Amino acid sequence: MPSSTTQETPTGSDGVSLSHGLKQRHLSMIALGGVIGAGLFVGSGAGIAAAGPSIVAAYALSGLLVMLVMRMLGEMSAAYPSSGSFSAHAERAIGPWAGFTAGWAFWVLLCTAVGLEGIGAAKIMSGWLPGTPEWAWVALFMVVFCGTNLAAVKNFGEFEFWFAALKVGAITLFLALGVLAILGVLPGTDSPGASHLTDFLPNGGEGLVIGLLASVFAYGGLETVTIAAAESENPVRGVASAVRTAMWRIALFYVGSMAVIVTLVPWDSKEVVEKGPYVAALDELGIPGAGQLMNVVVLVALLSAMNANIYGASRIAYSLVERGQGPKGLGRVSGGVPRIAVLASSVFGFLCVLLSYWRPNDVFPWLLNMIGAVILVVWIFIAVSQLRLRRRLEREEPGKLVVRMWAFPWLTWVALAGMAAVFVLMAREPDTRVQLYSTGGMTLALAAVGFAWQKARARQ
Repeated sequence: MPSSTTQETPTGSDGVSLSHGLKQRHLSMIALGGVIGAGLFVGSGAGIAAAGPSIVAAYALSGLLVMLVMRMLGEMSAAYPSSGSFSAHAERAIGPWAGFTAGWAFWVLLCTAVGLEGIGAAKIMSGWLPGTPEWAWVALFMVVFCGTNLAAVKNFGEFEFWFAALKVGAITLFLALGVLAILGVLPGTDSPGASHLTDFLPNGGEGLVIGLLASVFAYGGLETVTIAAAESENPVRGVASAVRTAMWRIALFYVGSMAVIVTLVPWDSKEVVEKGPYVAALDELGIPGAGQLMNVVVLVALLSAMNANIYGASRIAYSLVERGQGPKGLGRVSGGVPRIAVLASSVFGFLCVLLSYWRPNDVFPWLLNMIGAVILVVWIFIAVSQLRLRRRLEREEPGKLVVRMWAFPWLTWVALAGMAAVFVLMAREPDTRVQLYSTGGMTLALAAVGFAWQKARARQ
């Protein structure tokens, strides 16, 4: 059975440990800004177009599921801080094959996301500066953030601190302006009242399902704070603080902004998809230059996600190697940073960008489908790990239960039922069915490799 010993300061394959360069202010802002991801700004338009005003209910339902997942992850990460986060917890609770499967699946997801976010940011820059090639912008962003992550973890923390501060400030201002406009007290605007909310389910239950699936995947990226906590000055306090404030952050930034948007803008407006829901809402208010300002915020969100995903991918890879589940070279640490892991993660991300140009009709879509449901697989590993570790903690190390899952074990089982329901909904929709099967295939392949490795290691 996997060990339940206290997590030691992680050391690389060459015996050098990661630094603890993240301060509490870095971790607090990473937690705050981490919930304002590129998926919220970029991907929510399609959800609104499908679900209409019921997108608010979709984000609320998926937000409740995410809150439960974060609470479970927070309980384990406060007890056992680790740069491997859920991967290390899965190994501890279920076995090495589980840690291997969850870790490498998430690594592929993060690296591919780095490429996608680079492409999105490059499209914005090319739109502002016509004639400049997108690949050059992607290359520039990759070099900048690879270099940032190679230098020192405090550089990653500083970038994310200011990125997060800008995102939080922008979305707070957006919510304030939106509420004033809805109340009819914003100068130069008339309150729309409830005129845009009369048809709550314009496309019926099918539209709500599509909106629900879109909202589930918009929450991806919240896990980064538990990865970063292992390199902070006080990992336990950092995780506990981030998890305890997750509820109001999700309710305010996600559910609140969806409610403002669908109240201000007709759900079937073409601009919601073409310009993005936040830009469309600000244009509706007639605030000069506000739409372009929001495009700057979207660019920052994409660059922030690139930075965070390179960091997260490198630390997951490092943790896997530290536990003997990957090439030893990736575990080499210098200057407190796993630099080979950073380079490998960045190269894989750039390869994804090249695939989008070289093979846009076959290989690239196949890669996107393969990672489509990885976040759900990770959440299932988190829930099962928490079910097993909680009992062990209560019996052996009750003092480590700084963060406790609510109404254990009932809400953990409710969360698992919610994840199963999302899988069923994905199987019903043609567009997401392919993602479900592709992700399932990759997960089974990784599990088989991980199980074979575990058996081979046991025989040694």
